[in-house]
Amino acid sequence: MFDFLEGYDLWGAFWTTVQMTVLSAVGSLIWGTLLAAMRVGPVPLMRGFGTAYVNIVRNIPLTVIILFTSLGLNQTFEVTLGSDQIDITNFRLAVLGLIVYTSAFVCEALRSGINTVPVGQAEAARAIGLNFTQVLTLVVLPQAFRSVVGPLANVLIALTKNTTVAAAIGVAEAATLMKEMIENEAQLVLISAVFAFGFVCLTLPTGLILGWVSKKVAVKR
Repeated sequence: MFDFLEGYDLWGAFWTTVQMTVLSAVGSLIWGTLLAAMRVGPVPLMRGFGTAYVNIVRNIPLTVIILFTSLGLNQTFEVTLGSDQIDITNFRLAVLGLIVYTSAFVCEALRSGINTVPVGQAEAARAIGLNFTQVLTLVVLPQAFRSVVGPLANVLIALTKNTTVAAAIGVAEAATLMKEMIENEAQLVLISAVFAFGFVCLTLPTGLILGWVSKKVAVKR
């Protein structure tokens, strides 16, 4: 029944998807946290940059961003990200595009968590001599992260599914293989079912585990 899978590197395609998801998630968390810090910071220029970045990027389709990394950065400006191999370059460009896009949603999720921290705690921290950076990193962000594990899990699940857009620039991930198999095999329903099941196996445990973590680390008000 599943003889059509022979000759295709299904595990390799999903492994590429997992790698893209993990690398993009780490990059998005770092850049999204910096953006959130800018948005709540005391410097007007940084607040303006953070606000403009989030409002612009999250309203641009991800496909446009991914294509720009390939057609704009790579082909026009000859950005290779340290590799002469086109496959590796496209992979890294796709990760970069996913980070640029996803970090805007991470920022907003984290900023909502920052808003749940009582103002009195930040004021108390400043009263004992802590500066803005110390207040943010030692008092506010630890509590904010605990309150937004659930929303960040939703962002991670969306990121996992968004990796399929990388097929637009030829990254050999799951969606690219699915397209190739549909073109070569007369098993549209079964092929779609196999890849749908694969993504469910990636996203469902993520949601369940992070949902459990969210309940365990939730801040009691």
